[in-house]
Amino acid sequence: MAKCDCGSVPRHIWGRRDFIKVGSLGILGLNLRDYFFLRSASANTARVDRSVILVWLSGGPPHHDTFDMKPDAPAEIRGTFKPIPTNVPGIQVCEHLPRTARQADKFAIIRSMTSRENNHEPAINYLLTGYLPLQTIEFPSMGSVIAREKGPRNGLPPYVTIPNIFPSFGAGFLGGEYGPFIAGDPNVKGYRVRDLNLPVDVDWQRINNRRWMLDQVDRTFRGIDTSTEFQSMDAFYEKAYDLIRSPAANKAFDIEQEEETIRNRYGRTPVGQGCLLARRLIEAGVRFVTVAKGWLNWDTHGKNFTTLEKTLLPELDMAYSALLEDLSQRGLLESTLVILMGEFGRTPKINSDAGRDHWAKAFSVVLAGAGLQGGRVVGSTDETGSEVKDDPVRVEDLTATIYERVGIDPAKEYKTDIGRPVKLSNGGVILTPKLT
Repeated sequence: MAKCDCGSVPRHIWGRRDFIKVGSLGILGLNLRDYFFLRSASANTARVDRSVILVWLSGGPPHHDTFDMKPDAPAEIRGTFKPIPTNVPGIQVCEHLPRTARQADKFAIIRSMTSRENNHEPAINYLLTGYLPLQTIEFPSMGSVIAREKGPRNGLPPYVTIPNIFPSFGAGFLGGEYGPFIAGDPNVKGYRVRDLNLPVDVDWQRINNRRWMLDQVDRTFRGIDTSTEFQSMDAFYEKAYDLIRSPAANKAFDIEQEEETIRNRYGRTPVGQGCLLARRLIEAGVRFVTVAKGWLNWDTHGKNFTTLEKTLLPELDMAYSALLEDLSQRGLLESTLVILMGEFGRTPKINSDAGRDHWAKAFSVVLAGAGLQGGRVVGSTDETGSEVKDDPVRVEDLTATIYERVGIDPAKEYKTDIGRPVKLSNGGVILTPKLT
């Protein structure tokens, strides 16, 4: 697997056992060279300091039953849900998204998304990296690219996933130091972030002693191994140590500081509390947060309407609407891009199991904040939601727009260790003129 030329770094995801082990602190962070390099980025990047919250609907949400309803289509296409008006004249959404409907002035619906991949894992990889997967290169996720380009802020990890890590969320050829910090499920009782607190039988004197011992062992092996592996590891150890000691990190992850009314407004679900924690992390300085209910929850091949009505849509409606309202009230929406999407849409025709199957030809993505104009729709699909009718938006276009919104040049190139150039966006067109 090819690696980036930014250094020889072990591929890794920030996880449970990687922080405190016998003899060492785990793997985390950036080295000072990278940090100061990022701080001296282009003037345009310096002027734009936005963050991203990605609400990831793993499995592929049905566009017909959420943001692109077809009430005049035959019953086997339109389904059982009815559209309702939003607070923006002319825009309608599903009846099971009433709270979201009242926030429509804050978001833009792209109804003309189209993808070239119809299977889950490669489609997820495509949406999260902007590249169709290859066997020879593992492309980095957008979260990891933003982590590398922007670096940490206020002592917090730049990239966090809630509650867990899934395929294609990682750093790919950039190396493990740009992978996400895994926050766990903030909806569990007595939630505490693993690895931010020392075990009860470990104190800081013991940690300091272990660091000294690790230094001695590393020094010995450096005399034997002439590679740069140990130099890369130093940054991980230091960032792990700093994060565990960081009052800002501990405070940001302490969701129990929130009032009960606010927690209830988001919904006492993994998605609801995940979105609330995402707001806290963005407010504290995290660059990119992904919130997901789980793996392929939206893959509704059977009982599509029952699952949506009873579980998926009510959870999403509370969480997403509260997130937009909260960010707006706190003055954070302008500096935060909120993305709501899955890897594709679902078939126009309802199958024999009352479900919808995979459909990549046309689907919807919803964007809010980051200077984008809400209360608008970009593109459209035909009368059955089968094909894009106008203003097609490719995955590469969406990726380019996301990077542009956070102040990163989509045309910037990385090189793998075999010298292959890889642009951040694979020829995408920035959509900002259509969204502002």
